[in-house]
Amino acid sequence: MKITINGGHYPGHDSGAVGRTGLQEADINLDIMAKVANFLRAVSFDVLEVQVNALRHIVDASKEFGSDLFISIHCNGSYDAEAQGTETFCYTLGGESERLAACIQKQIIDHLGTVDRGVKTGNFYVLRMSECPAVLVETAFVTNESDEALLADEVKRDEFAAAIARGVTDYLSA
Repeated sequence: MKITINGGHYPGHDSGAVGRTGLQEADINLDIMAKVANFLRAVSFDVLEVQVNALRHIVDASKEFGSDLFISIHCNGSYDAEAQGTETFCYTLGGESERLAACIQKQIIDHLGTVDRGVKTGNFYVLRMSECPAVLVETAFVTNESDEALLADEVKRDEFAAAIARGVTDYLSA
């Protein structure tokens, strides 16, 4: 089984959302991506980590790798400081991507207790252009004080990564 993990945005070039403390989405995503990859490798999956600035290069790398699953990791941002929680996107509902999204969403909600914003569709390039089941996980809002505290905490980032990895294994064992 080959799995591509994409840490959304690109440190030094595209920070993504930025929290009130200066915490940058790209840095959080890089850390969680590496942790998810390590968890999945520990149970014998072949994992490609990719975090580059060009979306086309991310999808091309996944295709060249021969990915069976694609997971893009992000943090949400909002001008509304009250917005919080976790949501997981797939390109369309009713297929394998939705099943994968639901497994990951459930694991994060169950183990971190974030607000459940649900599984949703999103017309994101990395989802639309992937040739395998693909999801985009918005772990939490870096722009919300309590969510940002979770994302800033190394132990909680480990828990996010473990939940994502468990979601993958739940999907594959179902």
